[in-house]
This record gives sequence, C-alpha cells and structure tokens, in this order.
Amino acid sequence: MNVEGKVFVITGGARGLGLAIAQVITSKGGVCALVDLDQAAVDAAASACGTKSKGYACNITQETKVEALFEQVLTDFGRVDGLVNNAGLLRDGMLIKFKDGEVQGKMSLSQWQSVIDVNLTGTFLCGREGAIAMAKAGNGGVIINISSIAKAGNIGQSNYAATKAGVAALVTTWAGELKRFGIRAAGIAPGVICTDMTDSMKPEALERIEKAIPAGRLGERNELANTAMFIIENDYMNGRLIELDGGLRF
Repeated sequence: MNVEGKVFVITGGARGLGLAIAQVITSKGGVCALVDLDQAAVDAAASACGTKSKGYACNITQETKVEALFEQVLTDFGRVDGLVNNAGLLRDGMLIKFKDGEVQGKMSLSQWQSVIDVNLTGTFLCGREGAIAMAKAGNGGVIINISSIAKAGNIGQSNYAATKAGVAALVTTWAGELKRFGIRAAGIAPGVICTDMTDSMKPEALERIEKAIPAGRLGERNELANTAMFIIENDYMNGRLIELDGGLRF
C-alpha cells in the first residue's frame, strides 16, 4: 500500500509508540486519526502529525463509543485504509503470593479484567469496526495488532500475556476472514522498547534488561514505527507477526 493520502486510525496515539507510528505514516503523506482517552493530549499529538490529522477521545473498551468513533472518522475523512491496534495496559502481579502456608496475596479480578478490557476487548472492538469502515470505503486496507513477546508467557503477567497471545491469534483469524474485502491483518510482537515507562526505570534495572537482550540494548520507537510501515507498504505481508525483540526471550 502506498500511504500517500490514506487514512489510518491509531489507538493509543497520544504518545509513545502510537505517536511514533503516526509520525512515520504522516511523513510519507498519510493522514492519521489518533485515538486516546484524553482529548487535549490527542489533539496535541495530532498537531505534531500535520494539519490534516485529527485527534479523537474514546474509551475503546465501550462498544457504542467505538462504533461512534469509526462512523465519525468515516464522516470526517470519507475513508479508512488502515488501523493500528496499539493501545495497551499493564497491571502486573503474581497469580498468588504464598508464605508460611498462608496466602499473602493474589492477582485480583480487577487487575485481570482491566487488562483484558483494554488489550483484548478494545482490540476486538476496534478491529471489528475498523473492518466495517474499510469494507464500506471499498478500498481494501490493513490492520496491525501490537502484541508482545509476552504472548509466550511471562512471570507476573498472567493478564498481559493472555491478552497479547489473544491479539496475536486475531491476526491469523482476521487475515482469513477479511481477505474477501482486500483487508490484510498482521502484527508486531515487540520486546522491550524505549518508552516513557522505560525512561522512568532505575538505571540498574535497565542495565539488567539490556544485558539479557542479545542485541545489547532496548529497541527504539522509530524501529517499531518503521516495522509498522514495512507491514503497511508490503502487500504480501499478511496473517503473520514480526517479532521485534532484539533476540530477547523470557
């Protein structure tokens, strides 16, 4: 796909990886509908992506709001050509904490459900409505799900790992279901990428992580953004995930 003049919806677009992806797309002439919870933040992000991009405040866990979002994007731009399901949430914790024969703690249902709601249900709702918008526009399109190497499982992340395995499975499922509309589905499973979260980590913690990565460093935001662009521009990339992890395995 040539991105010039094409419209891409990006969730979690106010900052970090979502904004980095949007800036690469708009640098090549694309237009972005940036989605996040805070209108002021997403408006500022849209301004950083040129005058044609636009920000939308939306809670992607709520079905009616996601439906309204994509209808509004179609009204505003007349088409949807791509979707990047980037929004995500972390609520880490051990399944159980047990000491001296007594339960000291456990992952709460709210910890589990909040991550499921954003990472998995939000991806499903946006994927469904994005596919409808692309089918209505009749120009084909591409959906990119941001998974994680945690999809294979990671200690302290029962909730997060389950969601990232789920969004990875949706890539293959959607590629098969949406092919008749000319819509591709692919994904990226990043390792540890430089974000606001890693910027706030203690230097010694970062050093331990870097030593565990065969590439010897964290990934950069632009490296993930360029990987997303590779998927967008390569029409033969379909139904698969790219593992962008520097060789890291948990």
